[in-house]
Amino acid sequence: MSNDKSLIVEGNLADNERMKGASKHLRGTIAEDLKDDVTGGFTPDNFQLIRFHGMYQQDDRDIRAERLKQKLEPLHNVMLRARLPGGIITPEQWLVIDKFAADYTMYGSIRLTTRQTFQFHGVLKPNMKLMHQTLNKAGIDSIATAGDVNRNVLCTSNPVESEVHQEAYEWATKISEHLLPKTNAYAEIWLDGEKVDTTQEKEPILGDNYLPRKFKTTVVIPPQNDVDVHANDLNFVAIAENGKLVGFNVLVGGGLAMTHGDESTFPRKASDFGFIPLDSTLDVAAAVVSTQRDWGNRVNRKNAKTKYTLERVGVDTFKAEVEKRAGITFEASRDYEFTSRGDRFGWVEGVDGKHHLTVFIENGRILDYPNKTLKAGCAEIAKIHQGDFRMTANQNLIIAGVDTQQKEEIEALAVKHGLIEASTSKQRKDSMACVSLPTCPLAMAEAERYLPKAVDELEAMLAKHGMQDESIIYRVTGCPNGCGRAMLAEIGLVGKGPNKYNLHLGGNREGTRIPKMYKENILDTEIMSILDELIGKWARERLAGEAFGDFVIRADIIAPVVDSARDFYA
Repeated sequence: MSNDKSLIVEGNLADNERMKGASKHLRGTIAEDLKDDVTGGFTPDNFQLIRFHGMYQQDDRDIRAERLKQKLEPLHNVMLRARLPGGIITPEQWLVIDKFAADYTMYGSIRLTTRQTFQFHGVLKPNMKLMHQTLNKAGIDSIATAGDVNRNVLCTSNPVESEVHQEAYEWATKISEHLLPKTNAYAEIWLDGEKVDTTQEKEPILGDNYLPRKFKTTVVIPPQNDVDVHANDLNFVAIAENGKLVGFNVLVGGGLAMTHGDESTFPRKASDFGFIPLDSTLDVAAAVVSTQRDWGNRVNRKNAKTKYTLERVGVDTFKAEVEKRAGITFEASRDYEFTSRGDRFGWVEGVDGKHHLTVFIENGRILDYPNKTLKAGCAEIAKIHQGDFRMTANQNLIIAGVDTQQKEEIEALAVKHGLIEASTSKQRKDSMACVSLPTCPLAMAEAERYLPKAVDELEAMLAKHGMQDESIIYRVTGCPNGCGRAMLAEIGLVGKGPNKYNLHLGGNREGTRIPKMYKENILDTEIMSILDELIGKWARERLAGEAFGDFVIRADIIAPVVDSARDFYA
C-alpha cells in the first residue's frame, strides 16, 4: 500500500466525513428519529445516514407550496431502492413487493430503475420498519444501495447465453456480498436484530469512514453494453471461450455526474486496466475499492468520485496500486466488441430451450393506467410463472425461464394488460429518463413526466423526414447527477430549470462516446425545433446505415469528446 502523502488531497474534510465518522458504523440516531412522531422527516445527519440503508428522504414537490400555506411541513416520505445484484427476482418475491406498493406507498407503483432494481416511492415514517421487515422475509434487503459505498451490482441481462449469463450473474452476486458494509446497523435498526459492541466492528474494505463518494460496479457480457459500462466506477467485462467464462477485462473510473457551472466536474469514460482470471476477481474488486477509499478526495465531494482520483494521480499510478494490493499483474486486455445496448424485446429462446419475454416499461413505472394495467398484469403473470423476473438496466422487465407449454398463456396475459403493444416504436424503446419531479429533491426540470410527450414529437419528426424505421438513443435527466445516463446518449438533455435543458449531441449507439454540449439552458420547444432541423439534415446527408450520433460528428455539427477532462467544455 502506498503511503505517498502527495496522493492524498489535503484540507478541511467535507462535513459528510464528520457525519460518517460519528455515526457508530451507520447507526447515528436513526432509531430515535423513528420514534419521533412530531415530524415525518429525519434530522440532518440521519437524513444522510438512511441513504446507506437504501433510502432517500423526499417530499411531493407538487404540493409543497400548498402545505407551506397551510403551515404544514413538507409531506416527508422515503424512496427505497432494493439490492438485487443482476436484477433477478422470483415470482413469489414479486407478489410481495406488488402488495406492499399497493398497500403502503403514496403512489402505488413499482419503479424499475437504471440501477437494475426496483424502488418504492412515498413510504411514510410509520411504515418504514414494516417495509424492511416485509422485504427481509422475502429474502430482499436495501443495504448499501445508496450512500458512500459500493451500490447495487449490475449484470448484463442475457438469458439467451444461459451458461455464461449464469456464471456472470453469480460473480455479480459474489462481488456485491464481498463489498457490502460489515456493520450490523441495518439489522439492528430495521429488523430488531441483536445489538453488538460497535467498538469491535471493523470495515476491512470500506473503512470506518466508508468511501469518499458513491461507487458503482457492473458485470457486462459483450456484445451487449446494456449496463453502460462507462457510467460506472468499476466494470468487469466478461471474456468467454467455448461458451465458458474464463475471466474479465477490468475497466475503472467511469462516471457521468457533473455540476452546472463547475468545469472541474465532467463525465468520464472508464479506463481499461487489462485482463484478470476469474480467481482474481474479488481481490481486484477489493483493491480498486480500497485504493479509492484511501486516495479519493474527502475535501471536495464534487471531485470525490473514482474518475477524479484517476485524473489526479494518473491511470498508471492507480493501476499499479491495484496490482500491489490485489497481488496480481494485469494481462493485456482480451478482444471484445460492443454492438448494442438495448434490450431484446419480445420472445427469445435460450440455449437451454427456455423462453424469455422482454416487455417494454416506459420510464420503468409499473402502475395501472386506463387501458394499460401493467401492475395487475405483472402480478397475474407472477401467480403462474415458473421461472423468474429480470429487471434490466434500461428500466424494462424480462419474464425469464418460460417453458414452451406456458408461452401462450403468459403472452395472452401480457397482451391483455398492455405489457405487449405492437404500436410501441423503436424510438420509444430507445428513450429513457430519470424520475425527477415531483419526488427527487435535486430535480431542476421534468424528466419522467416529460419523456412521453418528447418521444411523441421525435416520432413525428422521424416520420416527417422519412426516417420512421430509425431511432436515436435519446435520454432526459432532470439534473446533472446522471441517473438517466444522458451523458451516454446520442441526444442527451440535462435539466437546468423549468422546461429548460442543456442539449448534448454526439454520443454513439454502443455507449462508448460521451456527447458534447450543443446549446445551453434552452427551452424544450427550442430543442425540438433544433432537432427537427438536424434530423432533416441527417435524413438527407447520412451515409448508409449511419447513426445520428455519428452523423453529427462527421458533419462537423459537434466535435467529438475524446478526453473529457480536456475537451468536454472546450
